[in-house]
Amino acid sequence: MPKLFRKIGPALLAGLLTLPAGAQDYQRAGVADNMPVFQQALKARLTFPMAWTPQVKDLPAWRSAGRAKLWELTLQAPDTTPFQPQVIAEIDRGSYVARQVVFNLSADSRVRALLLVPKAAGRHPAALMLHDHGGKFDIGKEKAIQPWGDTALDAARLASSQAWADKHFSGRYPGDALAKRGYVVLAVDALGWGDRGQLTGDTQQALAANAFNLGSSLAGIMALEDTRAAAFLASLPEVDARKVAAVGFSMGAFRAWQVAALSDDVKAVVAANWMATTEGLMVPGNNQLRGSSAFNMLHPGLLRHMDYPDVASLAAPKPALFFAGAEDRLFPAASVQTAYGKMAKVWRAWGAQDKFDARLLPGGHVFPQAEQDAAYDWLERQFAQTPADGGLRAPR
Repeated sequence: MPKLFRKIGPALLAGLLTLPAGAQDYQRAGVADNMPVFQQALKARLTFPMAWTPQVKDLPAWRSAGRAKLWELTLQAPDTTPFQPQVIAEIDRGSYVARQVVFNLSADSRVRALLLVPKAAGRHPAALMLHDHGGKFDIGKEKAIQPWGDTALDAARLASSQAWADKHFSGRYPGDALAKRGYVVLAVDALGWGDRGQLTGDTQQALAANAFNLGSSLAGIMALEDTRAAAFLASLPEVDARKVAAVGFSMGAFRAWQVAALSDDVKAVVAANWMATTEGLMVPGNNQLRGSSAFNMLHPGLLRHMDYPDVASLAAPKPALFFAGAEDRLFPAASVQTAYGKMAKVWRAWGAQDKFDARLLPGGHVFPQAEQDAAYDWLERQFAQTPADGGLRAPR
């Protein structure tokens, strides 16, 4: 008898050779549809213990704890680097001027941004325009604000951005449309876009992995930089700091409600076409499962604590407007409605149900002129009644 068999023993060996057929079953594959085959077990563990529930009595404490956890998971250190802005170019656009301004976005990055400023005297409401992803990296800030076009590079970006506006925004620039209404508007490239790129679809994963290798996080860098951009905008002498909004489409919408949750400088949020529950997004065929582009919106471990609508709810009771397209294939309508319902309960708990507006509208993954105008009308109504404390009061 071989040495191994003598060691096991004849009786035990006989038992092993006569196991029931079912006992020989094992996982013959580990991955299906880019998901582990045990995905349902993992999903069952996502209980979101830091989500708001009716048992929450101290709303400011709940919000503070949620914000602290989100900051922790961004892997970013606090940053109070002086902005040290410098205007390097300016053109006249009728009722407002467009500027190229360079400033310290963080301790690590000095960037060129686009800034629109009304000519009228005094302080003005303001909007931080947060650009989308779209798999299009040659332009970032130029998706929201019309670029110059006086150099070969700018001319190429102007053509590219106009095509993007035609596809998603009814042919106009959302930032310039808001500037015509008397708003100061700021747009900055996210890491990998425009001046700070260019990424490609394939290199996103490498950038995200290397950010982790450096003890950081791609999504965390974006979150920190957006809060810094909001602080810079609120600090400008032309801006009424009580009336600063974050406005975004697609990934920009994610960024808008995230920065509203993280930053006291943001007083209101308009988010078009990025909101749903994790359960509704993690389904076969959904864009969320494809990997690379999702890294900009994935904080390690976040979903062990909060779902996406829970994070957005940390912005309450600030005025918040959400749009979704009923035919948007990226965000299933049923999941969107579930997320809206969850958030509505939080604003209601604050006694601020009149500050929360969530709309499921006909159409797909676009932010057309009619929706822009509706959003800007809504924003003006909110800022017309802004209290002195910026709307962060706890319910009585």
